[in-house]
Amino acid sequence: MDILVCVKRVPDPAENEIRLNADGTDIERDNLVYSVNEWDNYAVEEAIRIRDRTGGSVTVVTVDNEEGDEVLRRELAMGADRAIHVQDKLFEGADGEGLARILKAEIEKGRYDLVFTGVQADAGSAQVGGMLAAMLDWPFASIVSHLEVLDEQKIRIHREVAGGNQEVYEMDLPGVLSIQTGINEPRYVPIRGILKASSLDIPIHKASDLGLTADTAGGSRARVKRQDYFLPVMGEGAEILKGTAEEIIERLIGLLKSKGGIR
Repeated sequence: MDILVCVKRVPDPAENEIRLNADGTDIERDNLVYSVNEWDNYAVEEAIRIRDRTGGSVTVVTVDNEEGDEVLRRELAMGADRAIHVQDKLFEGADGEGLARILKAEIEKGRYDLVFTGVQADAGSAQVGGMLAAMLDWPFASIVSHLEVLDEQKIRIHREVAGGNQEVYEMDLPGVLSIQTGINEPRYVPIRGILKASSLDIPIHKASDLGLTADTAGGSRARVKRQDYFLPVMGEGAEILKGTAEEIIERLIGLLKSKGGIR
């Protein structure tokens, strides 16, 4: 089973204090600490587990500037077999459709049974996986929380749906899946793996290598553009109950009764 996993780097909220820039059009990105997108990390782990059970390979790909190299090496250290860095100034500012076109061109250079994206992978819009599948004319499933390989041509997947329910489907391959957190527990990345990955060669694919131009996938043709960033209006702070355990319980029960939570 040959699997391609789309990964990207994002600001790490645990390591950064996120602030807006002066004109409110973006966040302050100087000196930010980045890490792999959480959903993508689960997708890589799932791909590695499938490879270990069925054979094949795991390739990770990112569309990013030169700093995207760090994320690729981290996933190689995790256990991916190969990495591809799609990097071109032409792609800066590409929207979800543009990213899907770029990834489609890269996928068509190889041969893959499955393509994984994270559920929340493209600025939270969750668009790229579905559009990529449509462009490839492959079946697609989102919010995948469990996956079974039935044979070389078919898989069974479980999807999270509203109300805590799950849908179960069988899907023909090749296909595209967006992977949900909780599908597994991503493994610890050892220092030895990081050191080994630091010396590996990662090919860089430019727009010309993929047969793409500004008219087909460049950021200049993006039809979705970010207009503004803003902080939500802060409401009243939480009320901190103080006192002994008995006093806090009594006060809490009184509050719940006054607001109709209990009778």
